[in-house]
Amino acid sequence: MGSTAIFWPVIVQVALIYGVYFLASKRRVGAVKRGEVEARAFLVPNVEPEQSATVIRNLINQFELPMLFIFACFGLYMIAAANVVVVILAWLFVASRVVHAYVHVTSNDLRRRRPAFIAGFVLNGLLWLYFAFRLAVA
Repeated sequence: MGSTAIFWPVIVQVALIYGVYFLASKRRVGAVKRGEVEARAFLVPNVEPEQSATVIRNLINQFELPMLFIFACFGLYMIAAANVVVVILAWLFVASRVVHAYVHVTSNDLRRRRPAFIAGFVLNGLLWLYFAFRLAVA
């Protein structure tokens, strides 16, 4: 497996971010059309309609742990450490983020969302530990 395979999970993670952006926009437009809020309320959104609030919060989440993931993937690629195990870990991380995002923007059931987050947290941590290990032994 070529080391560039590490970029496919990154591309899917970026696609997830774009999808959440699209959903946030769709829900905000829907809230305006239903008369729940005026469009100008989004200039400085002090009050976010509930249906879009969870999506906006998830969008914020997409720029937290996933950014560390993306940096780890690029770093692992740069030091030629993106092997099969690393790519599998990367795919598992992205799968955990997809599950987390889906639960967050649908039921927002914390009992289902939290395990998905923890799985991604651990997987990302493993990528960073491996990255640090490979740097240390280089």
